[in-house]
Amino acid sequence: MGMDTEEEQEFGAPQDSEWPELEKAERLARGAALKWASGVFYSPKQLTRLDQYRSREAQRMCSIESRIKSTVQSYLESVQTGLQQLGLALKEVQEAGEALVGAQEALSKQAEVAHTLGPLRELANQHRQLQAVTLLLPQLLAVPEAVARTQALIKGNRFLEAYGVLRQLEQLRDEVLDPLGRPELSLFEGLTPLGEELGLAMGKVVGSARQLARDDPALLVAAVRVAEFEEERDIQLQSSSPGRPRAWRQCCLGALRKALEEAYFEGPAPGPPGLAGHLATLQEALPAELALAEALVAPCCPGDYRVVKLWAHTLHQGLCQHLQQLLDHEDLGTQDIFTLLHWALHIYPGPEMMGHPDLNPEADISELEPLLSPEAVEQLERTYTEKLKISIAKWLQKALDGEVAEWFREQEPDVGPEGFYYSSLPAVVLQILDENIRVTAVISSSLQERVHGMALRELGTFLRSLIEALERFSQEHLRNAFRPRHYVPYLLASLNHYAALSSSVSLLKPTGMSTTTTGVSAAIDAALGDLKKKICRLIMDALLEELQPLFVALPSRQWLSSLVMLDNVCEKTASFCSQFSRVQSPMAQMLLAESERAVVLEYLRGLMQGKLVCRNSTERIQASERMLQDSAQLRELFLSLELEENAQTGAVLSALQELFRLQDPALLSLEVSSFLHKFPDVSEEHIGVLLDVRGDVSREQRQVVLETMQANPPPSPPPDGHRPLFSLVPVPSPPQAFCFPAGSCS
Repeated sequence: MGMDTEEEQEFGAPQDSEWPELEKAERLARGAALKWASGVFYSPKQLTRLDQYRSREAQRMCSIESRIKSTVQSYLESVQTGLQQLGLALKEVQEAGEALVGAQEALSKQAEVAHTLGPLRELANQHRQLQAVTLLLPQLLAVPEAVARTQALIKGNRFLEAYGVLRQLEQLRDEVLDPLGRPELSLFEGLTPLGEELGLAMGKVVGSARQLARDDPALLVAAVRVAEFEEERDIQLQSSSPGRPRAWRQCCLGALRKALEEAYFEGPAPGPPGLAGHLATLQEALPAELALAEALVAPCCPGDYRVVKLWAHTLHQGLCQHLQQLLDHEDLGTQDIFTLLHWALHIYPGPEMMGHPDLNPEADISELEPLLSPEAVEQLERTYTEKLKISIAKWLQKALDGEVAEWFREQEPDVGPEGFYYSSLPAVVLQILDENIRVTAVISSSLQERVHGMALRELGTFLRSLIEALERFSQEHLRNAFRPRHYVPYLLASLNHYAALSSSVSLLKPTGMSTTTTGVSAAIDAALGDLKKKICRLIMDALLEELQPLFVALPSRQWLSSLVMLDNVCEKTASFCSQFSRVQSPMAQMLLAESERAVVLEYLRGLMQGKLVCRNSTERIQASERMLQDSAQLRELFLSLELEENAQTGAVLSALQELFRLQDPALLSLEVSSFLHKFPDVSEEHIGVLLDVRGDVSREQRQVVLETMQANPPPSPPPDGHRPLFSLVPVPSPPQAFCFPAGSCS
């Protein structure tokens, strides 16, 4: 550390800090030197060489100082040269500033002089304009004459010449007015109206293109050429010239459209009486019009006019508006709506009209909107269906009125080839419905579905009306048994009507119809079922009307001892049922089954009156045998009428006779249980009446039988097809005090 201090004193530390960078560099150098010296002279042996090191370092310092002085001297000389150049530049800038000030003063003086020359300049400009106008003066003097000549050419339909003169006049106007700033000049005021007059004249001529294409195609070509020339000038000049753009090309196209619309659709739409003829006329005229456009008009026009496409689209749009006007102002009937829908949906787009194979492809209308919008088609279909519904209802009512009138004829119903009662009513009804359903297939499936549903609903209404008519028919018969002379035969004929209608309803559904009409079909099935029940009920009522007087004697002692009563019943029944041969087979079998059941029910009703009380076992045996014989006689009767035994209900009489044949009343509970198992709808009241008729059942025995019935489990549901008997047989009121007690005749 002592050496370091010594070295610092030897080399001398800086005395000021005016140059901090120099001070920092010197301090770093001193530190590096001290570090080197500390390393070199750390060993005592090396201290002997200190003088050598000092001498060598002194020489090196002198060399460094000389180099530094040389460098500093070079920098100083460069700085001196720069200062000299800056001085010269400053002097030159000062001289330039003085020159600019002088120039600005001179320029100010020149501006004042130029301002005094403005009127002279304006006068020179006017002189040049007057000179130009003077040169064009002969042409300007000829302008009125050229305007008059152009008007004459326009009136003479010489459009190319008129257009040439008009172009010259417009060019002269531009040459005169453009240099003058386009001032208003009365000399050229007539050019704009003249151009409008030419445009109107050309539009009128182009509007007659359909006729000119035949008579004077050159005139049409001239008008179109002028329009095309002006179209190019409109593009070039745009709005830089007065009256631009003239758009004569669009005017010509508009005139063509308007002429077509006036030719076919200008007049009022025809009323319903002439609609079919009007559409037939359009069917012939429109394809011919397109052929005319392709053959005669198109060659007279540029290709980009696309005349055939223009014709087709114009006719299509005009026809759309025409039909809409017809729908808005006319109340169309069903035939007119049908004609219109068929024409618009099938004839017009089909090969007979706009889809004709010989027409130009440009006449394709498949991409255009349909003649009738989907909403209009739906409204028309709805209106058609509603009006057709009214008509069908009238037709069906008329057919029904005719049928009802025949019911009161003096002769029986007509008989068909198969020997059955026949009437044209089912055929007429089905024909009315079927024809109106199937004819709509040529329109659309949606309309056919609408009409099919409507027809089924009207059929249901008709069936209800037929039921009401049958009810009135029966009321008339009740008032006067001889008024409808052939009451039952016409009921049988009506049953044949039911069979024909029920078997043909499914045929009304068009092939391929996807929409289901489950609800409507169910209503039809219900109406047909009600019709069948009504007719059968009326026929059975007529049968019972003949049989009931014969069952008055049942039961009685005369009945016990004589076969006359049931013989008469069988005779009447056989005579009545013989008429069923005029009914088709399924219905005839049903009537036989219903007749047999009606006879058995009437038999049971007679027994349940309790008018007979057996006095002894002999009478009970007689009653048993009588019921057994009656059951066999009825079975044989209906077998002879070709009613199968399994369809008969007379077996109930065989079962009943067992209750009377039983000798021991104490065993009645077992017999009644067996009977209840066979006929589960028999009630305690029914059994009570039968026990009363037996005449030997004490009060206690009666109570045991009834308790046995109550103790038995409820009978199982009857099998399918089983129809109740006893539930339809009324039980008389309990016996009054004056009646014989149950066991008085035992």
